[in-house]
Amino acid sequence: MGNLVATLKRFIQNKNTVTILAVLAGIIILWYFYNYRVNQAITTVQVPYAIERIDTTKKIETDNIKYREITESSLKNNDIIRDINQLQDMYVCAGTSIPANGFFHASQICSENEISTSITEDIPDGYSLFDLAVTSTSTYANSIAPGDYIDLYVTARDRDNDNKIIFGKLIESIEVLAVRDSSLRDVFWDSQASDSAHLLFAVPNDYLKLLNVAQQISGLQIKPVPRNKTYTQNPGDTQISSREIYSFIMNNAESSGEEE
Repeated sequence: MGNLVATLKRFIQNKNTVTILAVLAGIIILWYFYNYRVNQAITTVQVPYAIERIDTTKKIETDNIKYREITESSLKNNDIIRDINQLQDMYVCAGTSIPANGFFHASQICSENEISTSITEDIPDGYSLFDLAVTSTSTYANSIAPGDYIDLYVTARDRDNDNKIIFGKLIESIEVLAVRDSSLRDVFWDSQASDSAHLLFAVPNDYLKLLNVAQQISGLQIKPVPRNKTYTQNPGDTQISSREIYSFIMNNAESSGEEE
């Protein structure tokens, strides 16, 4: 027994043996990682995707879902939903949509309760609800959705300045709380709703009079202007953009005998 231990000790202490063992260990490690990468590249998973586009706040129907087989290595986004059961009775969150042939991302999926919360619950302190009359044309074919941040532009004629046309941005960064049709049905929630007729959003209390006065000025139009996804994801403070247009509107209030 002692001879065996001594032989093993000499074998381990031999420099050539150590080198051989190190090389073998390196080969094993390289083989393991190579095998892991190869398996990852050829291993496929089933991922659900939308057959047709699903617009914002719409329910996700199972007959609009199919599975696509993709490799594990290509599925780098952990936000992508892999199990169709996670989509049962779920809706597309406001301000986003699922494109045709697109995967479902967890950040885009909401429950019914999250979609149908009361408008008044979303009004910040110090803000008031404002209803802007719109049409399908002025909302760019119903492309303005709840959760979007938009700007309000004004167009009018200044009768005190050679009837020149006034056009510019009055208020920027306003969150749309709801879009209703002429029967006050939610355009993005009620399947029976028709085209957009009302945009509901919250504005600071001191802007409420400004907008109400603007609506009473003959020939003046308030135009909602949608922005891109980045604008909605990184909204700035709601604020007056043009003091000149602000003064033009409030001067009309003063000439009507209204108080500031």
